[in-house]
Amino acid sequence: MLVDRVFTKDHQDPYEGIRFVERDSKITNADGSLVAEIKNVSVPDTWSQVAVDIMAQKYFRKAGVPARLKKKFEPGLPEWLCPSVPDEEGLNQLPQSAQFARETTSEQVFHRLAGCWTYWGWKNNCFTSEKDARNYYDEMRCMLARQLAAPNSPQWFNTGLNWAYGLEGPAQGHYYFDQEAGGLQKSKNSYERPQPHACFILSVEDDLVGDGGIMDLWRQEARLFKFGSGTGSNFSNLRGNGEALSGGGKSSGLMSFLKIGDRAAGAIKSGGTTRRAAKMVTLDMDHPDIEEFVEWKAREERKVAALAAGSQVTRRSLKGILQACWSEDEGEETPFDVQKNKALGKAIRKALDCFIPENYMYRVIQLARQGVKDIEFEEYDTNWTSEGYLTVSGQNSNNSVRLTNEFLRAVECDGDWNLTGRIDGKVMKTLPAKDLWEKVNHSAWSSADPGLQFHTTINEWHTCPEDGPIRASNPCSEYMFLDDTACNLASINLMRFYDEEKAVFEIENYRHACRLWTLTLEISVMMAQFPNKAIAKKSFDFRTLGLGYANLGALLMVMGIPYDSESGRAICGAISAITTGAAYAMSAEMAGELGSFANFEKNRGSMLRVLKNHWRAAHNVEVHEYDGLTVFPQGIHAEHCPTYLLDAAQKEWADALALGERNGFRNAQTTCIAPTGTIGLLMDCDTTGIEPDYALIKYKKLAGGGYFKIINQSVPGALRRLGYKPDEIKDIVEYCVGSGSLDSTPHINRSSLSQKGFTDAVLDNIQLELPRVFDISFAFNKFVLGEQFCKDVLKLTDEQLNSMDFNLLAHLGFTEEEIRVSNDSICGRMTVENAPHLKERHYPVFDCANQCGKYGKRFIRPEAHIRMMAAAQPFLSGAISKTINMPNDATIADVERAHVLSWKLMLKGTAIYRDGSKLSQPLNSVAGDSFKQLKVEEDAPVMQVAKQIVEVVREHKRKVLPHRRKGYTQKASIGGHKVYLRTGEYEDGTLGEIFIDMHKEGAAYRSLMNCFAIAISLGLQHGVPLEEFTDAFVFTRFEPNGIVTGNKAITMSTSTIDYIFRELAISYLDRTDLAQVTPDDLRADSIGKKNQQSSDDEGELDPNELSGSSNSPATKLESAQVEPEISPAISTVPSNGNGNGNGNGNGATAPVVQKISAAAQSTGVATSTAMIAKLKGYEGDACQECGSLTLVRNGTCLKCMTCGATSGCS
Repeated sequence: MLVDRVFTKDHQDPYEGIRFVERDSKITNADGSLVAEIKNVSVPDTWSQVAVDIMAQKYFRKAGVPARLKKKFEPGLPEWLCPSVPDEEGLNQLPQSAQFARETTSEQVFHRLAGCWTYWGWKNNCFTSEKDARNYYDEMRCMLARQLAAPNSPQWFNTGLNWAYGLEGPAQGHYYFDQEAGGLQKSKNSYERPQPHACFILSVEDDLVGDGGIMDLWRQEARLFKFGSGTGSNFSNLRGNGEALSGGGKSSGLMSFLKIGDRAAGAIKSGGTTRRAAKMVTLDMDHPDIEEFVEWKAREERKVAALAAGSQVTRRSLKGILQACWSEDEGEETPFDVQKNKALGKAIRKALDCFIPENYMYRVIQLARQGVKDIEFEEYDTNWTSEGYLTVSGQNSNNSVRLTNEFLRAVECDGDWNLTGRIDGKVMKTLPAKDLWEKVNHSAWSSADPGLQFHTTINEWHTCPEDGPIRASNPCSEYMFLDDTACNLASINLMRFYDEEKAVFEIENYRHACRLWTLTLEISVMMAQFPNKAIAKKSFDFRTLGLGYANLGALLMVMGIPYDSESGRAICGAISAITTGAAYAMSAEMAGELGSFANFEKNRGSMLRVLKNHWRAAHNVEVHEYDGLTVFPQGIHAEHCPTYLLDAAQKEWADALALGERNGFRNAQTTCIAPTGTIGLLMDCDTTGIEPDYALIKYKKLAGGGYFKIINQSVPGALRRLGYKPDEIKDIVEYCVGSGSLDSTPHINRSSLSQKGFTDAVLDNIQLELPRVFDISFAFNKFVLGEQFCKDVLKLTDEQLNSMDFNLLAHLGFTEEEIRVSNDSICGRMTVENAPHLKERHYPVFDCANQCGKYGKRFIRPEAHIRMMAAAQPFLSGAISKTINMPNDATIADVERAHVLSWKLMLKGTAIYRDGSKLSQPLNSVAGDSFKQLKVEEDAPVMQVAKQIVEVVREHKRKVLPHRRKGYTQKASIGGHKVYLRTGEYEDGTLGEIFIDMHKEGAAYRSLMNCFAIAISLGLQHGVPLEEFTDAFVFTRFEPNGIVTGNKAITMSTSTIDYIFRELAISYLDRTDLAQVTPDDLRADSIGKKNQQSSDDEGELDPNELSGSSNSPATKLESAQVEPEISPAISTVPSNGNGNGNGNGNGATAPVVQKISAAAQSTGVATSTAMIAKLKGYEGDACQECGSLTLVRNGTCLKCMTCGATSGCS
């Protein structure tokens, strides 16, 4: 092959113009503890810190790199291309500790990748001359250094370790096809031939222990996961539950085996690092176990919810029983007698109400008899990386179902659908197709699984149908081909090929990159080893490739074109057409010199038919002109596409077809759109794959630690393209990201703060912190100001400084409105909506997948995601890894419409992600009016809890409230239930009455709360201290309960009554200990970390400190004869609901409740920090590697913007 130079020049350093600098890379845990640190990493100076971290922490070889190397000469190879091996003599002259080390420079990595590709290309006759080989080597190194493109992660992990460093290791059971020998060979060591492929599709037969069977699949998957690859399989060959076995028994069914594979995948760290294993499980819609499979993940998540709730209830109940056994009110002979120990009897009755197993209750009593006074009982939570999730199955794979047109037509026509046996093909069950379809949509709505793969569409675009149908995909759903094949991926960074000054896409440079990367991926097939014989043979026979692109969303934005627009879709289609056309043209050129793939002639007619359909889509022909399709593609609309792009796309396909008809093709497939997870960060892409941006404001990691807030760099470019002047652009950017300065801020500025005693040194510290904070209040705490300054100058107490809800700015006298205005000025609005100068017609250019910040209202509609995929799909060999984002209030009907639209627009697959559909996502990020309101069916818990008031200090004369009185109204939502608390005060500011109104509750419950408020008010007016009410009612537990929104100090409550008395105690008694915040909220760069569980010893109450026991007499407030001076609560419209009404008092179990509330506080804090992460555009879940709440959707997977971890293959 002839290779020209475009990015480099002859006799010139390929890195010319690139300045390499030394940077440090540090990765920390969520708590700030150090995970790994690598100093003096040599990288191009234009790389971001995140890109540096990806290279150093993930892709550098960490051990075994010899300090001294020498060339191992091979006949016919230029000296510069010969592999290197350890120089034993040179190593012996060094101390043993210095003989082997790790990679330290990016140049080393570029050299081992590009050099290894060139080496194997030379050995397989890919270059016409040594000059072409040298040109290729330099061009590839330059593209890697300039972030023009990148291969998938397994290439970075594995490629070139033997060629560059002579690394060797024991064989791992891999195979490769030796072209000279004409057959399969077993690898002699694990490094000579790398495993560069990211995507595999493995077959599985209905055989328990044989080769290619069920247990053999787990072994093959483990081999792939170890080297950083992902795999998918269609399990439809396996017998369903109850089908006959050869020994006369009945099969345990598909699901029992899927759970084994899921557990195995969860135990393996992909690539030998911290990457999770990537796996896809696919099932046909006519499998006998399809109903159970469809609901698998949603059902398992319900188990997690049950574990979390049940473990906490059980722990509380058992500890209550144990505490009752040791009640001091009982004699020495009766503490363990259920009939005689009233406290024990009460605790057991409560436990029975909560369905605690009787044998566990009896076991606790037995332990108490043996002198045990405390027990441990594990609690679980709904964190994605928690023990609760690890306990259930189905969490380590993406699940998909295969839908044929026949099934979808049956749904449309309200027909029946047969589930057939795997052995004899007999109908095992018939059900309405629509019922099964509704289960698919409901599960996708509930848990974001299963995804859909449209079997008929996939196979109508199949280039090799003579060798069998396509039945499965890789984990991210972009690679779809025959079973037992593999695909290696690479993505080109589109933004590096856009000339902003000329406002044109550099087609010739892009075409050149496509050609070279197609050659690179072909060489990777030649050099690779594979996990079994079948994959080695088929990969050699079909040679499938996965070239794609990244940063489409950023490209469209900087071009000034909305993602959701006809122009955006036309440009996407044109670029996709150029990519695949250029790749197939290069494949045909290689076929002319190296020969077509082995099975081309067998599939010639089908492949040319498919490629002509690609050509037809580029010309947007009428639907009747397509050949062999039942669902038709979306062609490129010429009226919306720049002429130069459309002409280039059509020319590429004309050239590809002409060359292919003459030479055949070297590769059965050439392109797909991968999620470009980790490699997207390595290339500093604003957007990944075909995705839009997730937020306009990004938090750029600094080399010295921490983050710096910047605007998406596509925004200024887009504004320039739209014709805005420099001063206008500056104002718009500052509106979005904030000034980050105290100098020009209204209300809170250097002048106003100086008047309040702030010194220049303290103000300078605040100024340093402001550019990186999410909220201005994060820069005003003792860590920034200095504790001594806070005490000496601001006269703050330790209690105030350590109180998590203490607002220093409010304490200094700034009003809530002044703080808000100042915050908007300094920290920005994180959206361009309502920005000065910006015209409303330009808003769509800046729309993101999510609402931007707390002020942003706009986001890209779900249909736009589908239509963008439909614009690209007609021009891709494979498919597209992309998530269809939906808001939380999307309905099951919305999900169904998205699925149907995806099918009719000819997508090959689709995956829905509704915000909040994962149980692990914090509740308050999705709480709202869409939650069903519940009413408490029983009033017994509230009445019982009133009995805990042990002593009431009564005055003979009631203290009358003034006719005109002060107070406040506090609105909040508890577990989705709106609560309005109003207070009335005496002239001295003490509390005298309360009003309670519940929004949309049943009449019985509202009336009960009204009477309760009257009773409390009477008690207050007759001298009952508020402290007594607080001690009695805080920590009571009954529904509604859970997350609290609308109250700054309280984020979690165990009941409505618990919330009310927390609020009153905080407001009137200064009981800040009842507020819920953590020190992490004071960190200036806080974007949320994993919540930490409180220990069993936290919050433990001594029984002696209780105001009384559960059997103590209580004053009956309802017997008071004096009419209260309060009006009844305002009635609201009742709504239907349900609830178990089971609560508990605050007697013997108070210590347990106190402990649980500590954990609840921690959960509340994690939820609030997760909300901040959500406002920043992140998902709200914690990264399972570094713990940061910086996960974003990435194709059908997730990636962490802090450490680069991804749940996908790339």
